[in-house]
Amino acid sequence: MSAASGTVRRGLPGPGIPATPLDRIAPGLAALLRYDRANIGADIRAGLAVAAVAIPVGISYAELAGFRPEYGLYASFFPLIVYALLGSSPQLIVGPDAATCAVIAASIAPLAAGDTVLYAHLAGMLTLIAGLICIIASFLRLGALADFLSKPILVGLLNGIAITIVLGQIAKLLGFPVASHGLLPVAIEVASRLGETNPATLALGVAALLVVGLGPRFVPAMPAGIVAMVLAAAAVAGLGLERMGVATLGAVPGGLPLPSFPAVDPAYLPNLITDAASVALVSYASLIFSSRSFASRNGYEVDGDQEFAALGAANIVSGLTQGFAVSGADSRTAVGNVSGGRTHATGLVAAAVVGFVILFLTGPLRFVPTAALGAVLVFAGLSLFDAKGLRLIFRADPVEGAISVLAMLGVVGLGVTRGVLLAVILALLRFVQLTSRPRVEALGIVEGLPGFHALSNHKTARPLPGLVIVRFNGPLVFFNTGHFRKAVLAAVDGAAVPVRCVILDLIPITKVDVSGVFALRELRDALAARGIALAGAGRRTEWLSWAEAHGFADEGATIYPTLRRAVRDALALAETNEERQGDEDPHAQEEAPRPVRDRTGPGGGDMP
Repeated sequence: MSAASGTVRRGLPGPGIPATPLDRIAPGLAALLRYDRANIGADIRAGLAVAAVAIPVGISYAELAGFRPEYGLYASFFPLIVYALLGSSPQLIVGPDAATCAVIAASIAPLAAGDTVLYAHLAGMLTLIAGLICIIASFLRLGALADFLSKPILVGLLNGIAITIVLGQIAKLLGFPVASHGLLPVAIEVASRLGETNPATLALGVAALLVVGLGPRFVPAMPAGIVAMVLAAAAVAGLGLERMGVATLGAVPGGLPLPSFPAVDPAYLPNLITDAASVALVSYASLIFSSRSFASRNGYEVDGDQEFAALGAANIVSGLTQGFAVSGADSRTAVGNVSGGRTHATGLVAAAVVGFVILFLTGPLRFVPTAALGAVLVFAGLSLFDAKGLRLIFRADPVEGAISVLAMLGVVGLGVTRGVLLAVILALLRFVQLTSRPRVEALGIVEGLPGFHALSNHKTARPLPGLVIVRFNGPLVFFNTGHFRKAVLAAVDGAAVPVRCVILDLIPITKVDVSGVFALRELRDALAARGIALAGAGRRTEWLSWAEAHGFADEGATIYPTLRRAVRDALALAETNEERQGDEDPHAQEEAPRPVRDRTGPGGGDMP
């Protein structure tokens, strides 16, 4: 729809317009070729607002990653154009990202050992490799890879990076250089040198921090970062603060760089490939969460695999143009969204403004004090720390909260790269733990509530006499069959009265492999040895079709179409057996009921 109708379709071809190959390869370019001129005013305003934030943030994040300020401008220009053409999100803005820059600095600094030229080449190669990893991941359709970083682990990872960023900028606010590397050594050195604090630098840093932190509260539309930099630069130039020991950016060369391939000794490649995987994972996780968030908020879809490809292409271009690895920039995307940005053109307008600054306005940047950049980064780090999210996670599940804190401490204590690796390991272990130990619930009835309910969730729930109804909430596969068998037998052993029949609720069991089939047969035999029947309920057509196709038609338990039907028949059969036993011999041992097979098809089996 056009803007005039009040609704804008983002990320999709217009109504009645079929998707073309270009929509799949370069969604942004395809959308720009169909550009609705009614959006041009909003896109220009949003692009200007985005650029006003992107320029100071790009310079600040370049400082965080260990680069000269112009590198931050390059990384805010070329990748933004590439993503605007290839990305599936019409709103996302890419550029330097705090988490990604922290990973870059932690990866490259030990290898470069203070050699600034080598540092730039290593970072360029790291960015290229990270881009290639993203492209390969796109071809392998690994767009859902970020889903393995659960919300608690992602919150912990970003909180750890936030702490690292804030502590890493304290020395810049105090006005003296730090020679140590690593969070703890830096903290110790800063604490031991507090007496060397430069008062003018500290005053500028605090003032800039107040402008960045409090300015938007009083003037919501104010680009706080650029205002803080302009005011700090004006103070340095007007008061001659450089003579008082205030460090500044110094001369910033103008003009755009020519593409060049980083010159790196192959001996560095093993380390770079490992670190590039961390960069790719962190940058993609940040990008996909940002793009999905704004897509959900504005009613459109993004393609995870296309986002991988677009991010990879943006990083490759950045690595070839003296930039560094980029990611989705949620703060700049939010600015564009609030300013009314509707299409991929917003990113192109912002890139044009950044390019203009690179070509013609780098001169005044020489007066910007590094303390002001440190203030911008401190505020970015504080904004990145999600204390509210951490509280909510602990309230929902203390175990997940502990995992989130462990991921955070891993980043703080082990460094960003190893912390990311720890986060990935925690994610995999959590996945294995959840799938290998699904929740097993014994079901019963609750007075006044229809259906069957978990006994553990309702204080007034009671089991049905002689029956054990079990719900296994997960796939029944090789690594959880032991857990399944033990849980069912434990429910039988824990019953208050003798059990005649066990009924499995098959609806939650979405998959059964060969090990699961044998586990079902072993459970059936173990129950039969005790005189207990086994029945299943739900997914009857699927189970029976699979069973017949794979030769299990005569195996396993009776399968009922519904849980209610299974319970009704089991109770009726038990009552019939009791009556028969009473008529024949009132002193005879009661025989366990064995549900009659449904006459409409074969019984037993497995899920496809």
